[in-house]
Amino acid sequence: MSLIDPTSVDHAILSRRSIRRFLPTPIPQATVEAILDVSARAPSGTNMQPWQAYAVAGAERDRLCAAVVEAFDAGSTEPTQEVPYYPDRFFEPYLGRRRTVGWALYSTLGIARGEDAKMQAQHRRNFLFFDAPVGLVFTIHRDLATGSWLDYGMFLQNVMTAARARGLDTCPQAAWARYHSVMRPVLGIPPEAVVVCGMALGYADPDAPENTLQTERVPARDFTTFQGFID
Repeated sequence: MSLIDPTSVDHAILSRRSIRRFLPTPIPQATVEAILDVSARAPSGTNMQPWQAYAVAGAERDRLCAAVVEAFDAGSTEPTQEVPYYPDRFFEPYLGRRRTVGWALYSTLGIARGEDAKMQAQHRRNFLFFDAPVGLVFTIHRDLATGSWLDYGMFLQNVMTAARARGLDTCPQAAWARYHSVMRPVLGIPPEAVVVCGMALGYADPDAPENTLQTERVPARDFTTFQGFID
């Protein structure tokens, strides 16, 4: 068995960032399909493979964006996501981490505290896939349980890592799930499916200030209890 250079895998993982402005460079369907094929090697309980995906580009991407942007501009949102992504109340250390990344992003864009209109405009860009030429929407059958959602996370990580291995960038977007009723007729999403998230896919705009954001990660020693190892 040939060995894979671990540094190449590490590089794909470590160079992944949530990109918030993309170049308009088209991405061939074959490339998107190859990324999804590789990603589907993610493990899943009893090999259930709970993921379903919608990939849109060109006019179909624009049609989806237009429908959701119209709803956003009208102030229309779902009462809540079908499956909550965040807790009802944030607490430490999660509250602090959330605030830190939020203000760091706004700082790169020159948005100050209290500039709500500018914050709203930046949030609106989610529904343009941050100008990415390819939009991905992921769904899961609503009767599947927590284990399948955990499996889904491994699949999504594969998508982002496989994209980086091809020089592409992504941004996973929970915001899309709030507009599931708007998206359903556009994409043909059946009623038994829950929208998990959207994802922008393309080439990062190297001149965009928001793409300079580098988020921090807690080191393994801070979140892992090591037992039984001999140094």
